[in-house]
Amino acid sequence: MLLRLAADAVLLLHLLFIAFALLGGLPVLRWRWLAWLHLPAVLWAVAVESLQLLCPLTPLENALRQGAGQAGYSTGFIQHYLLPILYPSGLTPFIQLWLAALLLLPNLLVYGFLLWRWRSR
Repeated sequence: MLLRLAADAVLLLHLLFIAFALLGGLPVLRWRWLAWLHLPAVLWAVAVESLQLLCPLTPLENALRQGAGQAGYSTGFIQHYLLPILYPSGLTPFIQLWLAALLLLPNLLVYGFLLWRWRSR
């Protein structure tokens, strides 16, 4: 039971990380110090998507699920949890590049705005 809860916690952490990487630029508009956490998160998320790397949270969740007697999954986090909803046919390298671009776009807008505002002062 404890290992299953730990696996669920890793799943939640994974989802929160993705949300932070995607939308974390918005709180940076208010709290600029958050950029020190957000920019590395965005760079990591873009690298994982565009280079087709495996996030270390995926094997951790799988190991915890298997330790709890559940089945793990052989694909990555996005392929297993998010792609069946967004892209039922499966993840391709082309789709991963689009996901990386979609991750970058809102963040480039936010940081571009911050740089513009900083330079205009």
